[in-house]
Amino acid sequence: MTLDHVTQATAYENGGAAAISVLTERDRFGGSNEDLEAVVAASGLPVLRKDFHVAAVQLYEARSLGASAALVIARAVSPARFMLLVQTAQQIDLEVLAEVRDLRELELALEAGCRIIGVNNRNLETLEIEPRTAETIIPRIPSDRIAVAESGYSTAESIHAAAAAGADAVLIGSFLSASADPASAVRELTNVARVPRAR
Repeated sequence: MTLDHVTQATAYENGGAAAISVLTERDRFGGSNEDLEAVVAASGLPVLRKDFHVAAVQLYEARSLGASAALVIARAVSPARFMLLVQTAQQIDLEVLAEVRDLRELELALEAGCRIIGVNNRNLETLEIEPRTAETIIPRIPSDRIAVAESGYSTAESIHAAAAAGADAVLIGSFLSASADPASAVRELTNVARVPRAR
């Protein structure tokens, strides 16, 4: 299935999405920088560049393409490189969605000063969804940071579970991409109240 990224982004925005994620990794996932530029031009929402950012030059590229934020996966780089990437993003006014899967990575993201922290339920080694991951780690994220639950969300019930754990937002990809009516799908999934974290 080939997606019209502008049509999808417009539907997500009309459905009440708070931001839009655009995959730009070309070799394995078929994304492109052109997709991101098209969405930035068409949407008034913040746009996340979703890619394997492992070098500072990629963050400069994300900024030049118009991205508001870039995904940085903690376990994809060394701790020292992670800190460097976050510092680079801060210097060029690019937000980082710091993706973590365990408490050690969470501490690294907090030490780096990341304001937006995503907890991915998908085990990147096996690609299996482990739904308890976000529910376990998100309550440990301080309330002055934005906590994002990632992967495996497709029903209002699953969004309620993320909210109950203290998630401020949920990153949803495959389910919305495959939906015949993405605006209605977003609308259904965004009608869930946040539950403030105590930390």
